[in-house]
Amino acid sequence: MANQNKESKLLGDKIVKVLKTIFDPEIPVDIYELGLIYDVFVNESKDVKVIMTLTTPNCPVADSLPVEVKERVKSIDEVNEVEVELTFDPPWSQDLISEEAKLELGLL
Repeated sequence: MANQNKESKLLGDKIVKVLKTIFDPEIPVDIYELGLIYDVFVNESKDVKVIMTLTTPNCPVADSLPVEVKERVKSIDEVNEVEVELTFDPPWSQDLISEEAKLELGLL
């Protein structure tokens, strides 16, 4: 079981690395540092579920961003199935932006 957890952790790290290559078109920060990714789950079958949000419900990329997340995560060899769930609970706020990204955006 410990080995399985290690594998899941390594795969989780790869997923985060891929998520950090996807940028919000309106804010020059990747979606992970922006706080749009709420959670990533990996099961024993290497199926992945990403729970994410958008900066606003009527965000211009509301249709394309979740699809891009799914396609990018699915491109990782070890990943089997990918499900992306969009939620607005809790709503996104600037409090979710990482310290590093806040610094980059001049919010600190």
